[in-house]
Amino acid sequence: VTADHIQLIVPLMLEQNLWSCIPGEDTIMNIPGFYLVRRENPEYFPRGSSYWDRCVVGGYLSPKAVAETFEKVVAGSINWPAIGTLLDYVIRPAAPPADLTLEVQYDPERHLFIDFLPSLTLGDITLVAKPHRLARNDNLWRLSLRPAETARLRALDQRDSGCRCLCLKIFKAVCKSNPALAHLTASQLTNVILHLAQEEPDWSQDVLADRFLQALKGLIRYLEAGVLPSALNPKVNLFSELTPEEVDELGYTLYSSLSEPEVLL
Repeated sequence: VTADHIQLIVPLMLEQNLWSCIPGEDTIMNIPGFYLVRRENPEYFPRGSSYWDRCVVGGYLSPKAVAETFEKVVAGSINWPAIGTLLDYVIRPAAPPADLTLEVQYDPERHLFIDFLPSLTLGDITLVAKPHRLARNDNLWRLSLRPAETARLRALDQRDSGCRCLCLKIFKAVCKSNPALAHLTASQLTNVILHLAQEEPDWSQDVLADRFLQALKGLIRYLEAGVLPSALNPKVNLFSELTPEEVDELGYTLYSSLSEPEVLL
């Protein structure tokens, strides 16, 4: 399995005295793992004092508006086809509805999709402009946990030459080849393995099959409960964006695979 999708974090420069973060659990939406970014001090620094005031909606910085602004800047200043010709690749914007995504064809049969994710840091909180799946919550910024999740998994493997990353790779390959599992994300699968790693000390190559089966059963249990806590921030439910129907479908498919493994192939 080769990587076919990566995220490129693009840091934004925000004035620390003009913006503040409000945790999602402290809002009427009550969604941990997401934040509102509020415009502050308008009486001293009126609208227009910050470049990003153009992206304010209802007093809050809109991740959707930021992404649209960034996309216009990139589209108007970079000639991707010309760069592709120089590199002997085919580079073009991905087809809708993908936002801020480039498709790179570097081989007749291989494509790489690159997501550009605007990011901001206020204090010790880093957020990315990847809105909540539900349109009614599209003013929320997402807490950036993915880099830390990946780093922790790699660090654990480096410590004991373990197979955690390989187990994740197999998990991702299974989900990629099965449309019924398309709603499972790399972050969710990573956290299932991070939780299992807290319970199982032995991750030598010899137990890869056992650990994969344990991770599969663990994922089914999380789906049955409808809750997958983040290993880095337990109050964040990584299933919060899934509908009950999607949870049921995922659980049924994975549960069926315990007796009929071919459903995953």
